[in-house]
Amino acid sequence: LALTACGAAPDRYTVATPEVSEKLRIAFRSVEVREVSLPSYAAADEIAVLDADGKLVTDGNALWADSPERAVALDLARNLSRLTGARVASAPWPFEAFPDARLETRFESLVAGADGQFRASGQYFVGVSDGGRERSGLFDIAVPFDPAGGPQAIATARGQVILDLAAEIARSGLR
Repeated sequence: LALTACGAAPDRYTVATPEVSEKLRIAFRSVEVREVSLPSYAAADEIAVLDADGKLVTDGNALWADSPERAVALDLARNLSRLTGARVASAPWPFEAFPDARLETRFESLVAGADGQFRASGQYFVGVSDGGRERSGLFDIAVPFDPAGGPQAIATARGQVILDLAAEIARSGLR
């Protein structure tokens, strides 16, 4: 216990909310962001970087400020709401009336690369309870960042990746 008290607390990083420069029309008035599934390294508190050899490297002194799965779900919901003007919330659905659509997102990867690209790939699913057309789609998004900027640059890039993903889902999955 005495040794733990002597060590410095790790730094925690939040994801900045990038500016929304467009408004997108979708076919639904309300959307629930249900499950966000992340790979184990991306769901961990430590901020991981994929080095040039393909090895994931973490620094125990650089942590996400919130649980990554919760944070990504909240960011996705916030960005979809800002982009579309629809009523969007992450699970559990907080309203009495059921949502018009439900979104699940499964990430294959969500990682910063030593090459200065933050990448996200995976698949999303849009379920519709009223018998309407259900949809799914693949995504593969990359956003540049400055590796010399450290964890804050990575956090900023993750915020942009999630905004870009929300826009792609709005354009392709929620129309």
